[in-house]
Amino acid sequence: MRLVLASASSGRLRVLRHAGADPLVIVSGVDEDAIIAALGADAQPDQVVGALAAAKAADVVDRLPADVAADCVIIGCDSMLWLDGRLSGKPGTPAAARAQWQVMAGRTGELYTGHAVVRVRDGVAVRRELESAVTRVRFGEPTADDLSDYIDSGEPLGVAGAFTLDGLGGWFVDGIDGDPSNVIGLSLPLVRRMLARADIAVPRLWSPSPPAP
Repeated sequence: MRLVLASASSGRLRVLRHAGADPLVIVSGVDEDAIIAALGADAQPDQVVGALAAAKAADVVDRLPADVAADCVIIGCDSMLWLDGRLSGKPGTPAAARAQWQVMAGRTGELYTGHAVVRVRDGVAVRRELESAVTRVRFGEPTADDLSDYIDSGEPLGVAGAFTLDGLGGWFVDGIDGDPSNVIGLSLPLVRRMLARADIAVPRLWSPSPPAP
């Protein structure tokens, strides 16, 4: 059985590799903005990240090579930061990243990650699991120079909430309440429980020769 990660996130890939897996990465082609818009303004944070995770995993089912589709499990994820009644994804630009940090510095936000697990056999999705997790993140207050240097590094532009826990952004996180792997982008405890419901034991996903993280 092959493990497939439906995400381009290097953080999620590192989480799985640190945990002994060697997933095949297949990036989905879903229109995230369209999915969010279809949910409507009243959608709750867990519903939004869950819908995005489910769409990514479902899209990758149709992208699987034939040999992989014979027997695999797909994990799709999406993360967003909830603060002041607003969900924030990847800022995309330096100006947006700076604005995000001006709002969250010295405060506490909630990092939501949706997880979709799809079991595929003989090219058919035979089991689907969907669940979201949330971790509270306490942000520090970087100096103006530190924030400028962090933004100039480019890292915050392509990550949910404009920060990382396992990268340069970790210097500016004072603490968390909950699962750290969820903040990185993939909650190992949650995925373990979801796999169990799909009758998949975690050791089946361990690689005999795990790659370097």
